[in-house]
Amino acid sequence: MEKKLAFLGPRGTFTEEAARILSLGQNLSFVPYPGIIEVLDGVSKEEVAYGVVPMENSIEGTVNSTLDWLIHEVELPILAELALPITQNLLVAKREHPLPLSAITRVLSHPQAIAQSHNFLRENLPEAAIETVNSTALAAKMVSEHPEEPWAAVGTRLNVEIYPLEFAREQIQDYSNNYTRFVLVGRESLDLPVSRKEKTTILVTLPEDFPGALYQVLAAFAWRKVNLSRIESRPTKKALGSYYFVIDIEQKMDDVLLPGAFAEIEAIGCQVRQLGTYPFYMHQTNS
Repeated sequence: MEKKLAFLGPRGTFTEEAARILSLGQNLSFVPYPGIIEVLDGVSKEEVAYGVVPMENSIEGTVNSTLDWLIHEVELPILAELALPITQNLLVAKREHPLPLSAITRVLSHPQAIAQSHNFLRENLPEAAIETVNSTALAAKMVSEHPEEPWAAVGTRLNVEIYPLEFAREQIQDYSNNYTRFVLVGRESLDLPVSRKEKTTILVTLPEDFPGALYQVLAAFAWRKVNLSRIESRPTKKALGSYYFVIDIEQKMDDVLLPGAFAEIEAIGCQVRQLGTYPFYMHQTNS
């Protein structure tokens, strides 16, 4: 039976693009879900076998809803990660006469897309109302369904192929080096392409009565010459000032180095939870 993969919908999101790249060659059907939490819950409840959600943007940082749901609400291993270049565009409904920027009264998009295009919107559409919705594709769909309104959406080039839209301006993101990391989650393994880069992500809980515990955690990796690419704190939601630490390790799980580091960390009273060991892919486009 064909397995299902959920992505942040509706059709035309960057997440759909990432999902199709990550699952290239797999016999999967794609199912759009209305939100990140719904995607993760759908996989957790086995409505679908896999899910793809955004994890971090190079400009705006971590997508907190993804990370917090993986920490607090579901136990789904990360199977793969993809860094996808992101270009934002200002989209308007097709009409007989082009809609000038000065006539646009409302701009809709996902909060991350709005933030990534902040400078353009402030300089070119200072009077327009900014409204956030669940995805760039939903914004594009809403604009396309109201061609009589002077509205615009910030979204992907793919939306122009799906909906009756046209470009008001292309590539309006504030920074050219704009990437988003997407993660593939699921309880079943997939036959993924070989990658030159592997990662392991762990969640560390520090003991409350051990001064310098974070230093000791980092030292366990340092003396083993294990490279860390990211360390981020997230609230445990148990007390003010109580945090988990999410750590990205630049290698896959092995039989010696990482188990040794984890054992050393646990020996000082920390808890270690593996969120996944997986291949990392960097996608390049010509656009």
